[in-house]
Amino acid sequence: MTAPVSPAARARLLDLIGELAVVRGKVTLSSGAEADYYIDLRRVTLHHEASQLVGEVMLDLIDAAGISFESAGGLTMGADPVATAVMNAGARAGRPIDAFVVRKAQKSYGMGRQVEGPDVAGRNVVVLEDTSTTGGSALTAVEGVRRAGGNVVAVAVIVDRDTGSKERIEAEAGVPYLYAFGKDELGLE
Repeated sequence: MTAPVSPAARARLLDLIGELAVVRGKVTLSSGAEADYYIDLRRVTLHHEASQLVGEVMLDLIDAAGISFESAGGLTMGADPVATAVMNAGARAGRPIDAFVVRKAQKSYGMGRQVEGPDVAGRNVVVLEDTSTTGGSALTAVEGVRRAGGNVVAVAVIVDRDTGSKERIEAEAGVPYLYAFGKDELGLE
């Protein structure tokens, strides 16, 4: 386990999410649902300062839940920079954590893989997502990882929209659902 993230680092990440990622106005989400705001976390996960904080906060979240894992990743594209941030935070802490990417569908050419990166077969993995509305992307990733032989031990997201993802993922995937921040912490209704 790594040392717990300082409250100042967690607070700074929350500030950056509020400043960079929350966009107000009517939007249609990937789930098809409509919302009065959009949380574009790629503006955070790909930001020079915030990315490091994302890795530290997510690694701390997973460790605090007592989850032991060797690899982290999720459905491309939202999860890609989150997985890289966690991998880099692990490296800074002297922990060998690999990252992986799950394609929406298995390739029909080359190696025919759906899960790219170091092999997940026989390994404990955490499925990551930047944010979740219905849990569909995370569940697609869980399914792909399980088909590739990985043992999914948790799903972890940066921001939970409080729209049923936690309940759906825990019921359908049978693993804990963790999140670093709730929409209430961002002042969103």
